Amino acid sequence: MTSTVRKASERTARTVVRTPEPLQPEYDVQRGPRLRTTLGLVVRYLLLTAVLVVTVGPFLWQLSTSLKGHDDSVFGYPPQLLPHQPTLEHYGQAARTVPILRYGLNSLLVAIGSAVSNCLLGGLAGYALARMRFYGRGLAVGVFLATMIIPFESIMVSEFLMMRTLRLNDTLLGVALPTAVTGLSVLLFTNAFRHLPREVEEAALIDGAGEWQRFRHIALPSVRGTTAVVAIFSFVFAWDDFLWPLVVLSDPGHYTLTVGIQYLAGTFTNDQRVIAAGTMMAVVPLLALFFGLQRHFFRGVGEGAVKG
Repeated sequence: MTSTVRKASERTARTVVRTPEPLQPEYDVQRGPRLRTTLGLVVRYLLLTAVLVVTVGPFLWQLSTSLKGHDDSVFGYPPQLLPHQPTLEHYGQAARTVPILRYGLNSLLVAIGSAVSNCLLGGLAGYALARMRFYGRGLAVGVFLATMIIPFESIMVSEFLMMRTLRLNDTLLGVALPTAVTGLSVLLFTNAFRHLPREVEEAALIDGAGEWQRFRHIALPSVRGTTAVVAIFSFVFAWDDFLWPLVVLSDPGHYTLTVGIQYLAGTFTNDQRVIAAGTMMAVVPLLALFFGLQRHFFRGVGEGAVKG
């Protein structure tokens, strides 16, 4: 009996409930990574803001200058970004000083011709380089790549002599012909066609489709994003080109918009507001083109990034 009581008391002593110790505050292991992520985002947005100011700042300054009234300062200090008396008078004056509509139509014809020819000829050349097996294919790719490295100024004289021999100088066709197909367009289409699945083309070949039918109905519709990228690049390059139209054109009636706008600076007027208004009128078609095709443009850039 005594031993039983002793054992019970020992078990009771061993099972005494200990008071819990106070909880220590835990260390936030995610605090360091969160802080680094926040700092990375801040630096990234600061860099993007700097790039935005550098790229969009001149455009906004030209727009502000074109809207300034005669009482607003253009070269004053500190710079005046927002006009106190905004007006559209200078746009009308620029249109009356030079035939903006005629020059714009000439530029539009050249730019549309360059975009269409680059999409068609560049697509055909890219399809041949990507899908056909022939001797010298690697050399052809190297030649197209070399055309992107050689500056146009080094071959401009030979281009002009060629246009004069063909009697295409002082014509819009002579302006558009040297940029009818570029090495960049060919290489973009080559990369796009190279990553298309061959099973679809093989099925069409079994059904009796020829090379042209496979290119037109299967390959080309599958690279619409790349086609949009090529069209935008070709249009913008032809629209903004100044040196080649200045060299090959001599009749003022054939001037493109970039060449015609130069007469706003010094020949007829020295008003920077009118010059800025003419420049903004030349930018409007490019903005309309980009906003109209931006969905296809970004899809084409994304396709190139994934496939490349």
